[in-house]
Amino acid sequence: MNTLQKVLLALSVGSLMSVSAQAALNYAGQPYAGVKIGQYSPDEAEDDAVSYGVYGGYKFTPEFGIEAEYLTTSDTDAYEDRFEKSEYSADVYGLYATYDYAFPNTALYVKGRLGVAKNEIEVEITDKVSSVFNESFSVSDSGVAGGLGLGYNITPMASIEAMYNFYPTIEFDDGEDLDSNGITLGAHFKF
Repeated sequence: MNTLQKVLLALSVGSLMSVSAQAALNYAGQPYAGVKIGQYSPDEAEDDAVSYGVYGGYKFTPEFGIEAEYLTTSDTDAYEDRFEKSEYSADVYGLYATYDYAFPNTALYVKGRLGVAKNEIEVEITDKVSSVFNESFSVSDSGVAGGLGLGYNITPMASIEAMYNFYPTIEFDDGEDLDSNGITLGAHFKF
């Protein structure tokens, strides 16, 4: 984790803690939990993977909160030619500070989130000529992650939201980087 990522994380956690302490005086808070489905897109893969997962959080004020998520994907083709085929799957574990802006007199809101996540990709390479050359490996990295989306309060206790997400860059030993992003559609219930 580089210095900029550490500074951003410290600022977001510090801001969240100070706002939540001030808001505790006049806002009871609200927990929520939900499910999501979407698309996970690493830069180097031929196909995008179907992603699905769970998330939950707690709103300290109507605007500020904290959210955790677990996202996984299906096995998806990364590359294929006459001699070789590779597939990948991914897992993302994240913890975010959130900010919601509700549009006045509507059920619409904009949601932003920023935090840290672990992005892990498993790769399986199949040699079509000789199985001796088959291999599988896993790469992962942790760092800054976040997203921006649009939500709609169906009822006071249920919401749906569509979100663009960016995940931590995976840095390889040879100096190459793998960036991943995705879009999700989620639904959650408030308690």
